[in-house]
Amino acid sequence: MNVLLINGSPHAAGSTYTALHEMEKIFQENGIATELIQAGGQDIRGCIACGSCAKTGKCVFDDLVNETAVRFEACDGLVVGSPVYYASANATLIAFLDRLFYSTHFDKTMKVGASVVSARRGGLSATFDELNKYFTISGMPVASGQYWNSIHGNNAPEALQDGEGLQTMRTLARNMSFLMKSIALGREKYGLPEKEARVATNFIR
Repeated sequence: MNVLLINGSPHAAGSTYTALHEMEKIFQENGIATELIQAGGQDIRGCIACGSCAKTGKCVFDDLVNETAVRFEACDGLVVGSPVYYASANATLIAFLDRLFYSTHFDKTMKVGASVVSARRGGLSATFDELNKYFTISGMPVASGQYWNSIHGNNAPEALQDGEGLQTMRTLARNMSFLMKSIALGREKYGLPEKEARVATNFIR
């Protein structure tokens, strides 16, 4: 089994990475491979709604999004980490996730998702909610911890002092490991849930 971790912070070794790395250690203890992708600080533009991906199966902008798509399809779980900017996620990360989720047409059902956020002080729960919406629109179960998945610190040394935040990351990783393994057993015995043909309603007069 494997988990893909996305670091949305431009600081590759900052407080967001500290949270993700705490989870990595638990995944490894549970025999789950991890891969970390550094999205923050990259030159990633937003979606332009061109519709090209519907024809080609990939984003028209051939960058980190398309590179990650192959890994996303192969993974059992996805963890997205972001710092808080104005009570929301890093704009580069949002551009990355918009294009990643929209341009990939493989079935994401029952891949386990989790988001983690870091901040000096506030805006954590709003950012946490924002990131979880990518999972819930895709049929991905959302893993939970013992609190909202957040860590406080303006940098890595400060984040390492947040004992409760670090414990939350460890708990989240253990719960996510259990959920992924349970889903794998369920898929083997029962298969995936039945899917109906998509109904898409436009609200017009």
